[in-house]
Amino acid sequence: MTDASYNSHIQPINLFEYEQLAKEHLSQMSFDYYSSGAGDEVTLQDNRAAFGRIKLRPRMLVDVSDRNLTTEILGQPLQLPLLIAPMAFQCLAHPEGEIATAQAAALAGVGMVLSTLSTKSIEQVAVVREKLPNALQWFQLYIHKDRGLTRSLVERAYTAGYKALCLTVDAPVLGQRERDQRNEFTLPPGLHPANLINISELDIPHEKGESGLFTYFAQQLNSAVTWRDLEWLQSLSPLPLVLKGILRGDDAVRAVEYGAKAIVVSNHGGRQLDSAIASLDALPEIVAAVDGTAEVLLDGGIRRGTDILKALALGAKAVLIGRPVLWGLAVAGQPGVSHLISLLQNELNVAMALSGYAQLQDIDPSLVNSLHL
Repeated sequence: MTDASYNSHIQPINLFEYEQLAKEHLSQMSFDYYSSGAGDEVTLQDNRAAFGRIKLRPRMLVDVSDRNLTTEILGQPLQLPLLIAPMAFQCLAHPEGEIATAQAAALAGVGMVLSTLSTKSIEQVAVVREKLPNALQWFQLYIHKDRGLTRSLVERAYTAGYKALCLTVDAPVLGQRERDQRNEFTLPPGLHPANLINISELDIPHEKGESGLFTYFAQQLNSAVTWRDLEWLQSLSPLPLVLKGILRGDDAVRAVEYGAKAIVVSNHGGRQLDSAIASLDALPEIVAAVDGTAEVLLDGGIRRGTDILKALALGAKAVLIGRPVLWGLAVAGQPGVSHLISLLQNELNVAMALSGYAQLQDIDPSLVNSLHL
């Protein structure tokens, strides 16, 4: 399906249908890379199952005629409580890759977090803000062994106008992703990590019997990073620090102590430590631990507007979505991602009305069954 042929007669009506269609547009290696989790994929599946364990307790006879889905994250306005999670190698899904995703996010008034391992550069994606200056863009960082390279990435993001630095903390090494290992995952000819394009040794290698990304992480990323390194990282720019990958209350408290302004409760989409707790199950403990001293976001398993509603009820300020964006991108580029975001927006809008809530700030834990608090 070309972007031009994408019309109302063939549009999917939910995110699951996008995933099924995406299989027709992606190579087996690319689909497996995007969709797979670590090990037996227990955590990958549990991220979805966790939302099924939470039940809603709607209020009745509430005036919901004027609903408002807007919010702010780190002082930046969003049209709905949604950001696009950092995801590498989006040009595997569509030639415009991260640029198309950034355009869709900006048009919808949601945030986008650009991956260090993007296939469009920091500067190329920032250009989207020339036409849509209010677009909220953050930069996701992996700390490399080369401190100079890490410094350069942070400085480039700040210069290009990104509004926060999102440090992924759950990947000192890459998780054992067996589908990628079996496929000997690498990037096809002509595709490279755009932010590292001038450094040949930082390309994704082809490894016989192994994922090239696994080898890249082992060779290039710094597995010795500790809490003490956060001070150095924050000295590189005035960007607020967001820590992505927190699953425990004590780590959340420590994150705030070391300067984090926001926390993303995340298990990396089930792609790192298999059998790690589902993100949604970890959320209440972390919200209680930080007690309003940092904004708390959640990613992992969001597929419906009711999923967003449940996360908000359990204390998240906003959520991030990952894989579904890739499915929309693969099916129809920017229009596909835009339509996918609109589906979530409409579902959240309806779910709020049916639950008896007109404003996001009114959503509270009483909306969900107390067994999960």
